[in-house]
Parts: sequence; structure tokens; C-alpha cells
Amino acid sequence: MSDKKEKDSETHLLLKFKETNTDKNLVFGWASVAETSDGSVVKDLQDDIIKVEELEKGAYRFVKNSRTAGEMHERIGVGSLVESMVFTKDKQKALGIPEGTMPVGWWVGFEVTPDVFAKIKSGEYKAFSIGGRGQRTKVGE
Repeated sequence: MSDKKEKDSETHLLLKFKETNTDKNLVFGWASVAETSDGSVVKDLQDDIIKVEELEKGAYRFVKNSRTAGEMHERIGVGSLVESMVFTKDKQKALGIPEGTMPVGWWVGFEVTPDVFAKIKSGEYKAFSIGGRGQRTKVGE
């Protein structure tokens, strides 16, 4: 979960939580978006771009090897993954979702501990924040 503020740019998105279920401490939303619904490439809050293929590989590794939520990239074990899908253009087409309807990205749902859910409900935590490792390269290299 993250409390970072939105940047002033069309290519930056704050991926706010989209749905919560108070009875079950469930929270859903975009973990990461690689392209907006109009096809624009998205930069994250660190000005990084994640290629769709790399986002998909990372999502699959997370689902296979971890499935555990952390709090602010520090306290691990505050939640468990209950839903995950990377909506690539090919998957959207296969599902009958018209092109340009939704972004290309990774949708997740977590069941979180009551203390973390309270921070989400209060607005202290506004969005998911994924961690990972990668190698930065200049676009076009």
C-alpha cells in the first residue's frame, strides 16, 4: 500500500483503490498500469516505464512465489492475494472487452489485516505500491 501523491502529468497515474469490502477486509485495484485505455505509455511515480511483457512476467512470479502483501514495503505479511489478472490487449480481446475501454495493467485484490484495512478506509493509504527489481535503461536503447 502507498500514500504517495499524484504527479501533475498526463503520463503519471495515481492508481487509487477501486473497491473495498469492509466485512472481509478486502481491497481491489490496479497494482500497476503499463498503458492507459487510449494506449498512452504510463510512467510510475519514479518516472519508470514497465513494459507490458515485463509487468506480466513480474505478476506471474508474484502469484507463483509470494502472494503476500506488505505495508509500505517494510512490514511483510499484512495481507494475502485473493485476485490477480494482467489485462493485456490480447486477454481483453479474448474476454470481449472492446479496445480502448480499459487500461493494460495488473488488477489485484488482497485480504488485509484489520489495522491495514483501517488505514485504507481512513484514506491514509490510497493505492497499491508494487516492489520489484529491474534494470533501468533509457527509452530507445
